[in-house]
Amino acid sequence: MCLVVLAWRSHPRYRLIVAANRDEFHDRPTAALGWWPDDSRILAGRDLRGSGTWLGVARSGRLGVVTNFRELEQAAPGAPSRGDLVTRFLAGASSPQEYLDDLRNRAPRYAGFNVLLGGSRSLYYFSNRDGLAARLLEPGIYGLSNHWLDSPWPKLLRSRARLSELIATDALEPESLFALLADRLPADLDETPDTGLPPEWERALSSPFVVHERYGTRCSSVLLVEHDGRTTMRERRFDAGGNTTGATRLEFASADVPERWLDSELEQFDPAQA
Repeated sequence: MCLVVLAWRSHPRYRLIVAANRDEFHDRPTAALGWWPDDSRILAGRDLRGSGTWLGVARSGRLGVVTNFRELEQAAPGAPSRGDLVTRFLAGASSPQEYLDDLRNRAPRYAGFNVLLGGSRSLYYFSNRDGLAARLLEPGIYGLSNHWLDSPWPKLLRSRARLSELIATDALEPESLFALLADRLPADLDETPDTGLPPEWERALSSPFVVHERYGTRCSSVLLVEHDGRTTMRERRFDAGGNTTGATRLEFASADVPERWLDSELEQFDPAQA
């Protein structure tokens, strides 16, 4: 996941709103959003090389998101997959704070990462490049890319401002969030962050939606969790040219609601309807 904007307890209907783009190499095998056959508690896409995920929710109402921290150093040989950070949390029973207390000891083994982990009552941010201290998030609107939370990268600032505008003008709906994520306008070269990449790569990666023949936005995700726990998750998938190749929509009531599970899935249908 390379761009995430979210609103936590800042909307009258939704306690959590997430709009996110996953950027990855196009040749990395990936499974579409769905309930995992080997663990039906987890709803997420899946990285078939590392077996983890970049963004997922659980029937219990738990949420996990991970982004890479952009740095030029290669991961150490044998470093665990960062997608495992989300999977372990979703499948576990510990509180976010307990999980992060334990993760603090393991975090240096991983390549650079950021995670957002939480449930119905709390949401935390943690990075192994930020002093190994978990941060409890107050209600508000946040953005995360491949640096620290709310780092002032142009695509993060633009996307976060757009989310704030949608909430303020009561124009929030899945289509407006997908439109936010579809922004392909790169930043001016003098505005791009200096992370050590060649200038042409810094600019290519500076748009919210990245189009490149080797590496780019593989999917866009929208997650809406209502205050009573009812959850809607949508995913749109793209090829190297930025063309939509598939879409999935699922809805359920999380375990913090005393109701039976309500699942519905639309797979391999007209992408314009997702």
